[in-house]
Order: sequence, then C-alpha cells, then structure tokens
Amino acid sequence: MNKTSLVQCEEQAQEHGGFAFRRKRLAAAAGGKGIGLSWFELSPGKKAFPMHFHLANAEAVFILEGEGILRLGEEEHPLRAGDYVAFSPGPPGHQIANRSDAPLRYLAISTMREPEVAVYPESKKVGVLARGHGIMSVHRRDDAVDYYEGEE
Repeated sequence: MNKTSLVQCEEQAQEHGGFAFRRKRLAAAAGGKGIGLSWFELSPGKKAFPMHFHLANAEAVFILEGEGILRLGEEEHPLRAGDYVAFSPGPPGHQIANRSDAPLRYLAISTMREPEVAVYPESKKVGVLARGHGIMSVHRRDDAVDYYEGEE
C-alpha cells in the first residue's frame, strides 16, 4: 500500500559567525527515511556549512533562486538558478557560499546512511553521526588518543 504525506514544514534558522541559513527539512517532515531533502536559504555574505565531505552519504543540490559560489576542493564555481551539482562520498570537500546581494535558495538532497563520518579538511575536524544510537559529535583530528587509552 502506498502512503502519501502532505505536511507543513517548520522553518529552522541557524547562525554562527559567517555561517547562517534558514532551512525546512521536507523529507523528514513527510516521514522520509532513505533520502533527505531540505530547502535552504542563505542570506547575502553567508555560508551554509564549513568545507566538508562525507564518507557514507552522497549529496546533491539544485539551485532554485539567486547566485552563489561552490567551493569544491581548491576550485570555485559559480552557481545560479537551474544548476544541479552531485557530490559522491569522499573528497574533495565542498561548501556553498552566497557572495551576492540577494538570498540564495536551493534544495539539498542526500542519502541518509548511518553511521556517517563527515570530514572538515580546513579545520581538521571529524564528525561522527549515528542518531539511532545517540551519537553526534565533532572532534579535532589532532586530539586523537591511542586505541588502548583508558582501557585496562
């Protein structure tokens, strides 16, 4: 039997320094499990997330409105309405920024595999996510400990 969900999505806002966005988690609100879909709006001069790449999940973005910049590793590429970009798991890192004077709106799509590891190459951090097990943490790679530390 098919199940269809029509829902109103709550908007979330997040801001920290040069990072700020408004987001609606469309797939989650409709009960989606295997694929994520979110609507994003970036204000002028803001970035969505730090440069990163995933080890388990593929991502894609579809630009709805406005102009932005895709940082892909060391390269920069312009983004505008109608552009679609897919990111396979693994490097290079990617980041979307809005350097224009108008909002940038896009859809972000991702597989929802867990456990997930996100790598932040510029800040030398690693994030671990397994929500089903209550794990969501970010660590500096330089703070690594010996495998047997704290063990008897």
